[in-house]
Amino acid sequence: MNLTAALETQRREIRGYAMEYGLDFFEVYFEILSYDKMNEIAAYSGFPTRYPHWRFGMEYEHLKKSYSYGLHKIYEMVINNDPCTAYLLECNTIVDQKTVMAHVYGHSDFFKNNIWFSRTNRRMLDEMANHATRIRRYMEKHGVEQIEDFIDACLSIEGLIDPHSQFIVREKPREEAAEDDDEKQVVRRMRSKDYMMNFINPPEFLAGQQAKLEEDRVKARRVPEEPVRDVMRFLIEHAPLENWQREVLSIIREEAYYFAPQGQTKIMNEGWASYWHSMIMTQKALTDAEVIDYADHHSGTVASHPGRLNPYKLGLELFKDIEDRWNKGRFGKEYEDCDDIREKRDWDLHLGLGRQKIFEVRRFHNDVTFIDTFLTPEFCSQNKMFTYAYNKKTSSYQIAAREFKQIKNQLLFGLTNHGQPFIHVTDANYANRGELFLEHRHEGLDLKHDWARETLRNIQRIWSRPVHLMTLLEEKGRLLSFDGKELTERDAPTDLAVA
Repeated sequence: MNLTAALETQRREIRGYAMEYGLDFFEVYFEILSYDKMNEIAAYSGFPTRYPHWRFGMEYEHLKKSYSYGLHKIYEMVINNDPCTAYLLECNTIVDQKTVMAHVYGHSDFFKNNIWFSRTNRRMLDEMANHATRIRRYMEKHGVEQIEDFIDACLSIEGLIDPHSQFIVREKPREEAAEDDDEKQVVRRMRSKDYMMNFINPPEFLAGQQAKLEEDRVKARRVPEEPVRDVMRFLIEHAPLENWQREVLSIIREEAYYFAPQGQTKIMNEGWASYWHSMIMTQKALTDAEVIDYADHHSGTVASHPGRLNPYKLGLELFKDIEDRWNKGRFGKEYEDCDDIREKRDWDLHLGLGRQKIFEVRRFHNDVTFIDTFLTPEFCSQNKMFTYAYNKKTSSYQIAAREFKQIKNQLLFGLTNHGQPFIHVTDANYANRGELFLEHRHEGLDLKHDWARETLRNIQRIWSRPVHLMTLLEEKGRLLSFDGKELTERDAPTDLAVA
């Protein structure tokens, strides 16, 4: 750590407060950075070293100009690692630095204890550096342009993973699969007396029919046998790639899985960290002279912004609401069945279970289950939540609805799979020509066809054979195909079912 003596004293004090509140975190190492170095590391998603690629330079230029024009300021960054590495901006005031340190300890507690982070690589700081070294070696051997070109193709499908696969055993063990194979179809025998069995059911005929059934069974078996959501893994295992290509694709996939839990828990993670920095600062760490500055900066962090959701605001308010409800006993059948608005408003059983409950929520939930389980009509009303839509007549966005069900559905819709479509590999030998068939599981989210076409081109480059994508457009099945030269789109054949 390169903290000044004053900041080191503040760090020790805030760390002690966090422990008093029961936070259980990885040890945190703080580094102070200039705004230029902070933007550089932010362009690398918080890591000091990443593999070379033009997108990081583009992101750095965007952050640099945005900071120069006063459009944003990065107060802190923290990496999910053991120990955690966190960065402080050197031009922050002492109040900001204290707030950021308290915020970081909240993040570190969440990283360590939330179940959705339990399978992530806690040594990713070193792993990212190893990835960078390996890719640089490939660039020296095969040329920068060729490697960077292939990385472009891999990055276009980095969202085609299955974040739940690390928690679910999807494939049967080899022994169990072998047992299931034994449960194959058997030729039916005609009923007869024992002494007539060989005459009515000739062994040679039965053997021939059984062989035919086996042949049909093998032909009917598809690869994959069941739809595969982790498209990247399927390509690594089955695409005709060179060793360096397989390695690069594996690196991109590993990093995609590392960042997946952060996408799944953005609202909870930021809400949890904001809850604890506000608790530590307002009850322990603030001096009288710092209250106004803190209130000004904190209000900016949790402010509502037109046209977009603030995860800090929603997460913080929902955690506070859960704590209040469980302290007062505002949950369960008796409370839900109460029809008296005044009685529900004054309901208080003095249970004092709020703090215990929010620690439990922090442990087991992600954003989808967090919103689905704990968002209530009363919360939406108190926080003036609503949905909005674009009005073509006025050429502006307007409030569309204030109904709880619509608000909740829209939130869940945007959070499920990070708002991205579900794509599965369903056949690696489509039309018996080694072509790859993908299926878009349509759940109300249409594909952006320009993006879909470009992604098909990149998948075809990796697969080296024609690639097809089944989707829905205006409730009609559409089949997008790319054979390496021409991209076509047509109505789906009637024999193909659309999910």
